[in-house]
Amino acid sequence: MQNNTFSTLFVGQNLIKLLAVDSTNNFLKRMVSNSEPLPEGTVIMAENQYEGRGQVGSKWHAEPGKNLTFSILLRPSFMQLRAQFNLNMTISIAVQKALESLIGTGLSVKWPNDIYFGHQKIGGMLVENIVAGSHIKACIVGIGINVNQEVFETELQDRASSIYQILHRHVDLVTLLAEICSHIEAGYLKLKAGNYSGLRNEYLNYLYQYNVKANYRQNGEIMEGKIVDVSENGLLSLETIDGIKTYNFKEIEFIKP
Repeated sequence: MQNNTFSTLFVGQNLIKLLAVDSTNNFLKRMVSNSEPLPEGTVIMAENQYEGRGQVGSKWHAEPGKNLTFSILLRPSFMQLRAQFNLNMTISIAVQKALESLIGTGLSVKWPNDIYFGHQKIGGMLVENIVAGSHIKACIVGIGINVNQEVFETELQDRASSIYQILHRHVDLVTLLAEICSHIEAGYLKLKAGNYSGLRNEYLNYLYQYNVKANYRQNGEIMEGKIVDVSENGLLSLETIDGIKTYNFKEIEFIKP
């Protein structure tokens, strides 16, 4: 366990820093599967994550030493598996609030859990659950934030941004990590206390392109739609010319305006 100055009760109090790792989620999963006695709130932070993963197998690229790539171990045994999207919403909102205190306006959560500034991605997360029966035994939350990266590869320049590109200054990574951990802990403790009221509405208020007509691609075809809801289990509801349609993760693609 490494001592640090996080003003949290447990999230980030056990902070393990790595120089390089394939994926902080994979590293943490290996530790959990080896039954290592890790306290809840353990954070694995890597300077270089060379095989970072996003939702449904997508890649996460981050320049070594300039960005936040970390994973958090939670043990939400109080939560039933069918309610797992509550955790997704809680963490998305927490990261949004932490970045908002630094950046200000212009941020949103792109369904299900990417962080956008304007129409460009600055962060994302991958929530992986270890299940026991109908409950979640353990949850590994992987988060990547573009922080001090000044330049992106050509194919990413119009789709990705960083805090540096927004503020035109560098940000201390551990200070930002502490802020994110503080917000995640506050939201998680509300969940643990059974306080779900307002969670979905707050998530919808932060949602990218919510209640706005935009173009989407589904099965290779482009259609116009308006996001009108996200269900309790995380399905996206889109109002189209043919009525309300519902989509699961990766079933629909956002088209940048």
